Amino acid sequence: MQTIEVDFYGTLVVMVLVLLLGISIIKRVKFLQDYNIPEPVVGGIIAAIFFLCLYSFGGITLKFDGSLKDPLMLAFFSSIGLLADFASLKKGGKKLVIFLFIISGLLILQNVVGISVALGLGENPLIGLLGGSVTMSGGHGTGAAWAGEFIKEPYGFSAAYEVAMASATFGLIAGSIIGGPVARYLINKNSLKTPDSNDNDISSLGEYETPHKEKLITQKSFIESLALLAFCLLIGNLVADWMKSANIGFTLPTFVYCLFTGVILRNLLSSLKIYQVFDREVSVLGNVSLSLFLAFALMTINLWQLVSLALPIFTILVCQVALMAAYAIFVTFRFCGRDYDAAVLAAGHCGFGLGATPTAMVNMQTVTNHYGMSHMAFIIVPLCGAFFIDIVNALVINGFLSFLG
Repeated sequence: MQTIEVDFYGTLVVMVLVLLLGISIIKRVKFLQDYNIPEPVVGGIIAAIFFLCLYSFGGITLKFDGSLKDPLMLAFFSSIGLLADFASLKKGGKKLVIFLFIISGLLILQNVVGISVALGLGENPLIGLLGGSVTMSGGHGTGAAWAGEFIKEPYGFSAAYEVAMASATFGLIAGSIIGGPVARYLINKNSLKTPDSNDNDISSLGEYETPHKEKLITQKSFIESLALLAFCLLIGNLVADWMKSANIGFTLPTFVYCLFTGVILRNLLSSLKIYQVFDREVSVLGNVSLSLFLAFALMTINLWQLVSLALPIFTILVCQVALMAAYAIFVTFRFCGRDYDAAVLAAGHCGFGLGATPTAMVNMQTVTNHYGMSHMAFIIVPLCGAFFIDIVNALVINGFLSFLG
């Protein structure tokens, strides 16, 4: 067996090539476009299969430099915090609070179902947790972040990355598939009144609903946004190190502290009228960081470790899809008002309850393009799916880990 070590520069080149490969393939495959499959997922899985072939038939193992992995992950979660503007919360009103409680309830149920099925099959309960809210409501980014924790002591679960990436990819596809049918079922079954054409006045639509004039990204603005991310990474790591050394009996992964730092920094600067965060630019930086991080995480997974876990993982994920569909119909829709907005929210919840916020947005856009606009849904889902879900999920996961001992 020959091991080839790839240095920092070679690793960076391979990560970028993996992303370009994913972009090229998605442009040519309609299925991947229809289900909103991310470029790093497509390119990373193909790269992982290629490296598996090298290992199986050529006896060659590639060892990549991992020094970029953690900073890229932390930069992504810092960007989420910097995009959390508390001033916009009042737009969601009472329904935003209700929806937040609803998605929090699903996080708990997803972990109960995942862990119960795993234990019932005689498997490590961490498989159930990774197949629960970690990846179902957390997506690839949160899945990879927690997998990094589960690999370490005291957990020592070596296949955590593989389980997380497989679960998140399955959830992403499933969330795209069931969102539209769930909304259509609710609208038809309850004979819901859809908005009149007058309600679709383009002047009243929000930033997630229609294109808008964009502020240009300049060298100065880019450096300012990069400085904000760097500050979040610095403070987040310092706080995480302090929490670990303090031995207070409760700690969270470093990415949570970076996210919190971003939230405090953004709203402090805004309230003091010192600086207004350039949302689109921070989003671009965060998305690029996540794409590179996922490219590395996926291209370095050991696919052969998944073979023995294939059946329990698949069983857990099928149960999660059934849970999400039932929860959207009987809980999300019912407690959000049983109206058209509630049906669109249910479609969105299927998206980020199994995949990610972009999937939720695609689900809602598909429904509203057919039936009519729902302004409330396009306000609530991005706020909850892109920010609140990560905070609540981290607390829920930490609680289950404490319970598992």
